[in-house]
Amino acid sequence: MASTDNSSTIVLASGNAGKLRELGRILAPLEVALRPQSDFAVPEVDETGLTFVENAILKARAAARHSGLPALADDSGLEVDALRGAPGIHSARYSGTGDKANNRKLLEALAGVPELDRTARFQCVLVYMRHELDPTPVVCQAAWEGRILYAEQGSNGFGYDPLFLVPEHNCSSAELPTEVKNSISHRAQASALLFDALRRRR
Repeated sequence: MASTDNSSTIVLASGNAGKLRELGRILAPLEVALRPQSDFAVPEVDETGLTFVENAILKARAAARHSGLPALADDSGLEVDALRGAPGIHSARYSGTGDKANNRKLLEALAGVPELDRTARFQCVLVYMRHELDPTPVVCQAAWEGRILYAEQGSNGFGYDPLFLVPEHNCSSAELPTEVKNSISHRAQASALLFDALRRRR
């Protein structure tokens, strides 16, 4: 198990470089150093939870256990009301073959569903654990409301962004400027809650 004397270091339970930059920037005013779990040889975790919260806790606990440091994890995805919350926790692997196939499967599942019934939201759950046995992890959850379009629009995004209509901007998430998306998205909202929660703990 790796460890360090730097109490301001937090391990991010992810190998996503973009996520590391985004969360690192948000937490920077707290003088926190966010490091990827790959620095500590943390193995990938089987996401066996039935909710976003359960999966985020699984990932944070594993990162804390293998690093000996506080850990931060997120789990996120798309909920579609007409599909009873699907794809939900299975969003990234909905089709099993990547973003384009996921979007095709979603459109097929919503064939014939009228516009007003295509309501959906992106969900993001962030979990912070002081150590692997932390009995009171910080759990921050936020949702980004919208609707599912009938066809992909825009190229400035990934995943379901081209199909996710942002009503207040009357365009898809993939058509928003990056700085706008990063200020209103589900992850931006959850990150703001996390910042406030960690600031209060200091």
